[in-house]
Amino acid sequence: MIEVAEFYILSHIFISLIGAILLIAIWYNIRQRFKHILEENDAQKRVDKGLLYLSFAMSIWVFSGCWAYAGHSFSFENTNSYRFGIHFLSIVNNMFLLLALFYFYYAPRFIYNNKKNINKILIVIVVTSIATLSLSYFLGDTNIYNGMNISGLPDLMLSGFLCYLLGISFYRTFAYRGLKIVGVISVLVIILMFASQLSEVFLNYGNDFGNSLIKIIAKSSLISVFLVLATTWVIRLASMPKPNEMTIAFMDWSLVKISIPTKGVFEQTIDFGSKTTQYKNLLKFAIRRKYGEGDSQSLSVSLAGEIKNQTYLTRIIENINSILELDNTQILERRDLFTFIGEGRYRLRMIPNHIAIDETLLQEFSKTPENKDYKALCNSL
Repeated sequence: MIEVAEFYILSHIFISLIGAILLIAIWYNIRQRFKHILEENDAQKRVDKGLLYLSFAMSIWVFSGCWAYAGHSFSFENTNSYRFGIHFLSIVNNMFLLLALFYFYYAPRFIYNNKKNINKILIVIVVTSIATLSLSYFLGDTNIYNGMNISGLPDLMLSGFLCYLLGISFYRTFAYRGLKIVGVISVLVIILMFASQLSEVFLNYGNDFGNSLIKIIAKSSLISVFLVLATTWVIRLASMPKPNEMTIAFMDWSLVKISIPTKGVFEQTIDFGSKTTQYKNLLKFAIRRKYGEGDSQSLSVSLAGEIKNQTYLTRIIENINSILELDNTQILERRDLFTFIGEGRYRLRMIPNHIAIDETLLQEFSKTPENKDYKALCNSL
């Protein structure tokens, strides 16, 4: 084994190992400290495992490095079995990164908390693995064509798709948290990650030293991005209002009194004025949360649901922020008031006992034909 290759492989192993240990240690600490927030949803208890899956992805890099070291030490790095092992571990790595995106709030909507689509993409990953194995087995010595590793093409295409999803998710996450420069850097790092895999398929791409340098820079930078992500996650959880400390009272048409101590909001009155749609939607959530049970505590937000678009939820939050004139440290996010419980359904985060609705207002609201379900909901108690 030449010194450049040995240096790269050993660096790859230890950088990945340290990154994996740091991420899993941070995840474990976060889970212990913020367990009450992460598991507040009674209908679908879950601990956000996004950071855990990222640490698993780093661990796969460790195994990949060990496999590469064994291949160079025992001189079987040019065999099809060695290449298949590298591509297979890369596919497993992609699978863990994809599972992590399932928990990314700012991931594309067809990925975030969408089990149906995640299962479909996991099937694609399995098919990719089978295609890689089949090409390696059936092509044999003809696997290399014009300097191209044919069996590595499925893995490369899958990696390209995943890098696209990661780029969008990371940029949105950091941008919404006021770290646009980190978002831009994360996109550049992900592009570099994809470029570092080209030499596995296009064997004449670059040279050994340049390719190894790109891989080291890309992987160490990505681990740094993951650590910044974990830090922002801790800050986000620490500043997230607790359901049992928030209160909301519907006093009259368009008038709401709200208290969120974590955000420095104490018994402040919000006048929705002419924005009656926002007020009615918020009132619907409050009635269901206070008087409903199980699934009836939530509302469907979709084309076929009672609220047709998630934009209506965003407008409620934006209007509250505008009226209260909250600064960047106090500004509310949609997750502060609404809990996503899966399958397009959202629920108000306040606990039922902390929601007050004027009886006259409730009677007037439930009299209208389109709100007859709410009258039945209240009368069922």
